[in-house]
Amino acid sequence: MKILKTLLKYLGPIILLIGTALLVVYYFNTTPENTLLIVSAVLMIVGILVHVIINKFVE
Repeated sequence: MKILKTLLKYLGPIILLIGTALLVVYYFNTTPENTLLIVSAVLMIVGILVHVIINKFVE
């Protein structure tokens, strides 16, 4: 149970890192596609919201 609580606590930053990795892929991609930008923006917003909401309830 402790491992799950620890993983849940870091879920928001993990989602933010995935969004950041997609931005790096977009930067080095030869053909620019807006799909990667949209997905990374959504992941970053969701990551911030998940981080704030989960840390409010999990000690």
